[in-house]
Formats: sequence, structure tokens, C-alpha cells
Amino acid sequence: MAKARVQRRGSGSRAAEPRAVLAQRLRDRLPELRSAVGTRVYAISDPHEVPDPAYLEGLKAALAAAVDYRLAVLEVGERRAPAVPEVLLAQARLDARDGVALETVLRRYFAGNSLVGDFLVEEAERAEVPSSELRRLLGEQATLGDRLIEAVSAEHARESANRPSNATERRRELVKSLLAGELVDHTELGYDLDGHHLALMAKGQGAEELMRALAGRLGRRLLIVQREEEPRWACWLGGRQPLAPAEAVAALRDLAPSGVFAALGEPGEELAGWRFSHRQAKAALPIAERRGERVLRYGDVAVLTAVGRDDLLETSLRQLYLEPLEHGREGGKVARETLRAYFEAERNISSTAAALGVDRRTVRNRIRAIEELLGRPLRGSLADLEIALRLDE
Repeated sequence: MAKARVQRRGSGSRAAEPRAVLAQRLRDRLPELRSAVGTRVYAISDPHEVPDPAYLEGLKAALAAAVDYRLAVLEVGERRAPAVPEVLLAQARLDARDGVALETVLRRYFAGNSLVGDFLVEEAERAEVPSSELRRLLGEQATLGDRLIEAVSAEHARESANRPSNATERRRELVKSLLAGELVDHTELGYDLDGHHLALMAKGQGAEELMRALAGRLGRRLLIVQREEEPRWACWLGGRQPLAPAEAVAALRDLAPSGVFAALGEPGEELAGWRFSHRQAKAALPIAERRGERVLRYGDVAVLTAVGRDDLLETSLRQLYLEPLEHGREGGKVARETLRAYFEAERNISSTAAALGVDRRTVRNRIRAIEELLGRPLRGSLADLEIALRLDE
């Protein structure tokens, strides 16, 4: 297929626009151009040496976007150039996060600018573009290169300013990224995410020391981070074999000092289980605080945590079951005590009576009075009523 040429003026035919001709000729060589830019950039600094698995893919996408952007601007002119592609800014942030120096980033851009210029000159000669036109287009490309470098430098600087300044902050940022589902290099955590995990959340003076003592007693590897400046800690107990939550609960109750609250998730495996166990522990911690329980396992309050996150359900349970009881004796105190004893006795009248120190007839009378307050029989509402009472606690 013949390459387009710029027609010479004076023949009566309108001359082809040089920028459009050159842009098309470069697009015809796009695979070759991208490959050449990639080779030049990789020679400056091998991206395979960056441990972040997302880095190489991000750099490839950025190189392709940078070449496409230059061709797009070549077609429309520098004054009509669109905004710098977000993928280039995102890669600059990734460079900063992964410790790639700004000098290295800028050397890559200078190399890419130079290489695109070489291709442009080569195609201009083949298309017989007048030298005056070529100088104008090269000037536009130089201005565009300055704009890219300025934007990328500013983005890299902003991200560098926000980078963790020490190992503790870096570990916390890595954990946050992993919990958010991001692909990051986690080798520096010193914690095997491929094994078995039990997550905990702890709050209070001495929580960090408690977690370290717990890991030591149970013989588990510990990953622990503090939530910014809060007195709240997230941690995981890891190992090649699963850890029974009951064993961890028993050890925690033995070790936990006064004023520290700890909540446990359920055992999880690999990265997905690591995340899920943390979510469970995080959901259970507020309930432990409200109840005043030093140690609480998610499995014991799973339904309550779900209800507490559903405003409609929680409000409805209170209106349907708790508020009507307040119209009973002593503001509902007798009704609530009776119902709690009834549920504790697995809904056995005789056992309930024994626990309350009354006779069976008294228990039956109280239950009938409760049904009148609720306006419904207990039989079809026992599960919801029990949850409402646990909310009330």
C-alpha cells in the first residue's frame, strides 16, 4: 500500500495537510513505534526489578497511552491537545509508591520524546514534507513533551509527599491496600498470606502488648497494624495449620488486661479468608465495647452484627418488640427478665420458673401478659424477639 505524500503547491490541487499525513504514517508503524519506545525505556531501568506485580502492567499501559497521545496531538495540533491521559498520571503515582525515582521517570520520558521525534523526521522525509512544516511540528512535539513532563513530575511529587515515612506506616498502607482488594507486593509484611488466619481487633491501652503475648502463647506468626492514631489495632494470627477460635478466646481471657476489648473473627484460609476474618472481627468489636465484654467472638454475635448494620431492621425490631414491653410492669423490666430466662432455659417453662424463683403458673401468666403487650403470640415471633432482646442488652 503506497504511503501518502504531501503534494507540492502550485499544481492546482490542494496540498495534503502535513500533520494528518504524518500521523497516519506513524499509525501504520504503531507496533514498531511502541516496541522501540518500550525497548528504550526498559534499557534505562528494568521494570522487572520492581517487586510490585502491578507495576509492569501499569508501565506497559502507560507507554502505549503516551505514544497514542502524541499521535492524537500530532493530528489536531498542540493548542487543541486533550488533557494528559489519566493512565500516565496513575503510573506516576505508582512510580512514587514503588520507589522509582523521579529522575528515572523523566529519563524515560526524554527517551520516548527523542524516539518519537526520530520516527517523525524519518516519515517526514519519506513524505517530502517541507522543512518549515517539519520544524513547526517538531516544535509542537517539544512543547507537548514539556507539558507531559510537568504533569508527571507534579503527580510524582504529590504522591511522594504522601508516602509512608517509616516501616510501620508502610506496613499499614500495604495492609489497607490488601484489604481493599488491590494487587500489591506483600512480601515485606513478613507474613504468609497463603496459610490459615484468625483475625482480631483490639482497642484500649495495652492492646498491642496483648496481641504480641497472645501470638507468643499460641505459637502463631503475628501481623499487627494500628489504625492511624486511634488506640485500635488490627491483627492476624497465622500458621500452616488452622487455629481453633475457642483456644484463642481462652488465651485472650487469661491475658487481657482491664480496659482492653478484643473481638475475634472466624478462621480463614489464604488471602480471601484473611480479609473475611478481619471484616468479622471489625464488626464484632463495637458490640464487645457496648456489652463491656473483654473478649467476644464473631460467631457468637453474627446475627447481631448484621442487624446492627441494617437500620431498617434494627429500628423495626425495637418498635415491634422492645417498645411494647415498656408498657408492662416496672417499665418492662419484669417482662424482659422473664423472656431472657425463658430463652436461656431453651423455652422450658419449668426451668424458667426455677431460674426466676417462681412457680410455673406465674411464668405462664407473665408470657400471656407479654403476648398481650406485643399483640401477637410468641410462637411465631420467638426468633425475632430473642434478637431484639439481645439488641437491648
